[in-house]
Amino acid sequence: MKLARFTEASRTRIGKVLGDEILDLTPVLGEGASMRRVLADLDALRPALEALEGPRYALADIRLEVPVPDPQKFMAIGMNYAKHAQEAAKAGIPTPTSQFWFNKQVSCLNAPFDPVVKPDASEKVDYEIELGVVIGKACRHVARADARSVIAGYVIVNDVSARDWLPKSPTFTLGKSFDTHGPVGPWITTDDEIPDPLDLAMKLWVNGELRQNDRTSDMIYDIYDQIAYLSTVMTLQPGDILASGTPSGIGAPSGRFLQPGDRMELEIERLGRIAAEVIAETA
Repeated sequence: MKLARFTEASRTRIGKVLGDEILDLTPVLGEGASMRRVLADLDALRPALEALEGPRYALADIRLEVPVPDPQKFMAIGMNYAKHAQEAAKAGIPTPTSQFWFNKQVSCLNAPFDPVVKPDASEKVDYEIELGVVIGKACRHVARADARSVIAGYVIVNDVSARDWLPKSPTFTLGKSFDTHGPVGPWITTDDEIPDPLDLAMKLWVNGELRQNDRTSDMIYDIYDQIAYLSTVMTLQPGDILASGTPSGIGAPSGRFLQPGDRMELEIERLGRIAAEVIAETA
């Protein structure tokens, strides 16, 4: 299934994407349903959600929202693609010797087609396409072999980064958490629809120019390694979002940073596409 939060006629609810339409799941889930709760109960809810027939709306006529607006955690791993690590090394940035994680504050979450703000405080705003993993079960100490069983599904993440703010906090958090710098979507594609998440094509364009073009198979630590590693430290909860790293082709090595008027388009095989225009901060 493809589960989305959408707004139509000033009402926001959860739906199931079917081609170029979305089916309102309110008859099963009720008004005001929480995506986190839906993910936690997905096994039990699935038969009713799959069997439901009812009102549908054209995707062109609705607004897609952040799929999980209130995750307890929005985390991302740095330097996790081999070719990306190589381009960073040329710039004098060493490759980490273990998984390198940082928080993106949940306040940076942004809907899949909403504008991304270039802050006045940053002159080095960059793009990063990433496969986002959405956790479906509360879990701790997950063995790598069992990691896929705790995944609810996948989203596209644009890990927008203010590069000149990364050194201002050793954890990278400030440079990764400006408002609107966490576009996620367009919906959650459930794990059963993805034969192999470890080999998906990823592409990002800026103003129509292909900048990033790789596959998730280039990860240094794959998503199962990531879940095993993180769950050694903390309990992962339904709705938590893990951004699994970006491939080569970011703007930093060439100094081609984002400016107001630029348009980013991101696509991951089987997950769809998100897009955002860069706008100036209006304060």
